[in-house]
Amino acid sequence: MNISTLPRTALALLLAGAAAAAPQDEPPLLGFGPERAAAQRALEKRFDALVRAENLEAWLRRMAARPHALGSAFGKENAEFMAGLFRSWGYEAALEEFRVLFPVPKTRLLEMTAPSAFTASLAEPALKEDAASGQSGEQLPTYNAYSIDGDVSGELVYVNYGVPKDYEELDRRGIDVRGRIVIARYGGSWRGIKPKVAAERGAIGCLIYSDPREDGFFQGEAYPRGAWRRADGVQRGSVMDMPLQPGDPLTPGRGSTPGAERLPLRDAATLTKIPVLPISHADALPLLRALGGPVAPEAWRGALPLTYRLGPGPARVRLKLEFDWRTVPLYNVVARLPGSERPDQWILRGNHHDAWVNGAEDPVSGMVAVLEEARAIGELVKAGLRPRRTLVYLAWDGEEQGLIGSTEWVETHADELRRKAVAYVNSDSNGRGFFRAGGSHALETLVHQAARDVADPQTGISVAERLRALRLTRGSAEEQREARERANLRLNALGSGSDYTAFLDHLGVASLDVRFGGEGAGGSYHSIYDSIDHFTRFVDPGFAYAAALVRTAGRIVLRLANADVLPFDFAASADAVSVYAGEVVRLADQMREETERENRLIREGRYRAAADPKEPFVEPKPKDPVPHLEFAPLRNAFDRLARAARAFEEARRALERSGKSPGPEAALELDRLLLGSERRLAPDAGLPRRPWYRHLVYAPGFYTGYGVKTLPGVREAIEERKWDEAAAQVEATSRALEAYAREIERAAGILSAVAR
Repeated sequence: MNISTLPRTALALLLAGAAAAAPQDEPPLLGFGPERAAAQRALEKRFDALVRAENLEAWLRRMAARPHALGSAFGKENAEFMAGLFRSWGYEAALEEFRVLFPVPKTRLLEMTAPSAFTASLAEPALKEDAASGQSGEQLPTYNAYSIDGDVSGELVYVNYGVPKDYEELDRRGIDVRGRIVIARYGGSWRGIKPKVAAERGAIGCLIYSDPREDGFFQGEAYPRGAWRRADGVQRGSVMDMPLQPGDPLTPGRGSTPGAERLPLRDAATLTKIPVLPISHADALPLLRALGGPVAPEAWRGALPLTYRLGPGPARVRLKLEFDWRTVPLYNVVARLPGSERPDQWILRGNHHDAWVNGAEDPVSGMVAVLEEARAIGELVKAGLRPRRTLVYLAWDGEEQGLIGSTEWVETHADELRRKAVAYVNSDSNGRGFFRAGGSHALETLVHQAARDVADPQTGISVAERLRALRLTRGSAEEQREARERANLRLNALGSGSDYTAFLDHLGVASLDVRFGGEGAGGSYHSIYDSIDHFTRFVDPGFAYAAALVRTAGRIVLRLANADVLPFDFAASADAVSVYAGEVVRLADQMREETERENRLIREGRYRAAADPKEPFVEPKPKDPVPHLEFAPLRNAFDRLARAARAFEEARRALERSGKSPGPEAALELDRLLLGSERRLAPDAGLPRRPWYRHLVYAPGFYTGYGVKTLPGVREAIEERKWDEAAAQVEATSRALEAYAREIERAAGILSAVAR
């Protein structure tokens, strides 16, 4: 029986019975009146009882049985398998195909030619302890997708993590990478930043290796004895310039549907400018051992048994790469469950299904949780409890290469999504440990309340309180203070790195990324050892945390789908913006003070006096002074946002006290304002030099890749000392915040009118 079609008297009796059965001290649910909250909690108990760990394990064993990268036969089989499951549960499900650029290697050669000869193996061996590791005929080789072709030779230079500040350290030591090949260790930023910065500095090639300090024996026993990366393990991955724009490199800004217009390969802006290759630390060891030059700074030293030196030389290497630049089919799974009352309001829930190799952890561990969530909801619908709003479940292809499946789908359906998308809830890999949540801060209270209502499998306390305990014991001073003082646990801000990116950063759809992790030891990431054997031994034995993800994310989805008033909390948004605005003001002040101090030291010759006389030293040049930046527009916009958020909260509480509900017209207008509010933070102009990214509160950093930059237009202009641009971005960001506040004010007005 459909709850929305019950006669009013029967519905009232059902709600009354649920309210009577519920504990009287149950905390409120955002977006629900007391009676509706009781009915929702009763629904969620039924949902919890439907979750089956055996389904999670069976589907993971089926989907991770063979390699299933983008364009593979087994990848399509998995997509068809999932579509069939969705249909069996009552969803309208289909595959949506795109045609995308996906290069695979034809030639990979790395050799040291001086001071001695060495040829890198560039291979991961099969292990008797890991059944999947021997599937060599279907495995992608170790490489970085979207590296250009090249055959380059030159002296080697060690550049630590290969981020801009590392090159500043090399500059101080007089080490120039122009015309040379750099070797960087994984970490410190997303991998694609390393060849990007190296090319900007004039390097001709880039190697990236996994140092055991971060990812290997320094952390714990190596696989198969333990979970950590082996000496011959390699992290594959894309090096597409995703901070510029994700998606198919040949169809920027438009869906790569069959027959779509495509750029010539030479015009693809997101390919690297130099060849780049990932290697194991076993292959890196002879190269690093052959380096001369100054000893690396202490913070640059990894865990290999050698003295880390910078070079350049005497190690010389040759790197030769050649790719098959092919176009392959990509298959997204799209499953819809139309809502009973508001079918044109969509709650979107997704995870990717493609992997670099077998991908038991990344991404199948998260994908099977999404499937079980959808199955349990399908069972509720069969019992007559259809959600009020439409649910759209999405299994993305091509995420690993650059968020391609989700980006192409969003670009293709952008107009409809702008009208209908309420929120997008994402997951990715999942494992034992602590709840992890990031996203739009208007959804912070919704997430906290869901996490508050789910028990942690290991400790029995709520997953929210376990996370609070983590922040109290291991967090920064600020995280500890907030864990003590704030009722809600603060959401992390999202940059990029998974399929929420196109929804949040491009369209301005309120988005979340939720998962568990932190205790399932690493080491298999993007290798042939991300397998069923590794996962069931080390990552989530028993699938308890997969089930916890089902229950936590399922609550978020069901509450979004069923709420009387969409569960957005703008006070949390205003609080987050306040923090970010304070940070950019302090950033400008700190840069001004640091510039004045450094210039004074240069004038007085004190830099040279402090330098080690045995080390090369290059006197830094004075920097231009930091001008006064006018932040008043940003402060004024924040003040208006804070007032609007308070007014909305007061109006919502008044409505709850009144016992009234918005009529059909008022409810639809209210939902229209709320679902569209985040769009106001993503104006069409976008960010400087990368207009695909439109959100002016959250974006991946231009030189961090995955890591977030909040108030990105303002913050990055200050960091890059572009003062005119900083002033312009203060104005643009302030206008967006003012527009956001206006939508909240209008929504508050509707609530107030209904409550009177």
